[in-house]
Amino acid sequence: MLESLTRLMAQTRTCRRFDEATPLSLETLRRLIDLARLGGSAKNLQPLRYMLVSEPALAARVFPLLGWAGYLHDWPGPPEGERPPAYIVCLLDTRLSRDGQCDLGIASQNILLGATALGLGGCRIASFSSRLREVLLVPPHFDLLLVIALGLPRETVRLEPLGPDGDLRYWRDAEGVHHVPKRALDDLLIPPPKG
Repeated sequence: MLESLTRLMAQTRTCRRFDEATPLSLETLRRLIDLARLGGSAKNLQPLRYMLVSEPALAARVFPLLGWAGYLHDWPGPPEGERPPAYIVCLLDTRLSRDGQCDLGIASQNILLGATALGLGGCRIASFSSRLREVLLVPPHFDLLLVIALGLPRETVRLEPLGPDGDLRYWRDAEGVHHVPKRALDDLLIPPPKG
């Protein structure tokens, strides 16, 4: 079972290019929110709420308000035909809590693991225009925390060992394969004091 979970986690990579012509149903998005709901919550406050965007006209209005890849400076995001057909917008109900970052990390990872298990790809996007609130008619007691773009993936993502120069920036090669450097396990472990 651990091997299956490890494979799923290794396959759950950020995807930024999608098959735009393949829609995602609201039922699929609801299933992913159900996975988010099952995760832990600080003080069990469960302050996160979700807006599901799968209607093509609304998705087209959301797309230009998003920032896509900080390290790919010359890439404005996926071209037409490769844009996500759906989004999950993660919101914090400030009437319940002022801090949802712990919950957001758990919930968004559950969503992306579920998406991968369904053969989908996803991208967490925390860089977005303040106009997103107006486009989505978000009530004032909700803070916009994150947008998760979802769809059938149209790119290959490969994990790479971190090079000797320590450069963590992801890159794309000439064939469009997306490479993501990862630190080695031993580089993450700090030994405890003896005795």
